[in-house]
Amino acid sequence: VPFESEDNQGIVYAWVGRASDPDEAKLAEDILNTMFDTSYSKQVINEGEEPENFFWVGIGAQKPYDDDAEYMKHTRLFRCSNEKGYFAVTEKCSDFCQDDLADDDIMLLDNGQEVYMWVGTQTSQVEIKLSLKACQVIWVEGGPRWACGQGRVITQGSLSPCQVYIQHMRSKEHERPRRLRLVRKGNEQHAFTRCFHAWSAFCKALA
Repeated sequence: VPFESEDNQGIVYAWVGRASDPDEAKLAEDILNTMFDTSYSKQVINEGEEPENFFWVGIGAQKPYDDDAEYMKHTRLFRCSNEKGYFAVTEKCSDFCQDDLADDDIMLLDNGQEVYMWVGTQTSQVEIKLSLKACQVIWVEGGPRWACGQGRVITQGSLSPCQVYIQHMRSKEHERPRRLRLVRKGNEQHAFTRCFHAWSAFCKALA
């Protein structure tokens, strides 16, 4: 938060969420002290102890926000593509962002509760057909249900990489049985967008 003063350029906060890792909180404090010299006031604050005078004013007012960060421990992003002549699924790095959603591919996002199959506007029909096979079996209590999220029913087929992944995670984390959802670019719901840093509207391609 900048000040109009020569002696004090402003105040810098390191905000520590209630579910944050203690080592990461300490690292944030070290970065704070390294990046800003004594011309700034520095303060480490815990979630729920934010000062109303500068903190909320500095970020544009206090608004409701997600207080559940459990999904961040499970979030993973995969890319499905046939650009090399064969259909392959590869995982993106853990520090992914919205720009990693390739408009000409299928992306799979696991948030620990659901696996989203994201379809870009330039995705090829071949990739869509291959990826749709990944949406065929949703294992629930009592057996498989044949669906593709949002009520789209399709026919039975062979196991795909996505199905293998979901079944593997269900055996590994049986308390978190994933469900498969289909989402198209521009129609992402909050449970999807919150997995990305600073989600915003997609930029339109230049004509």
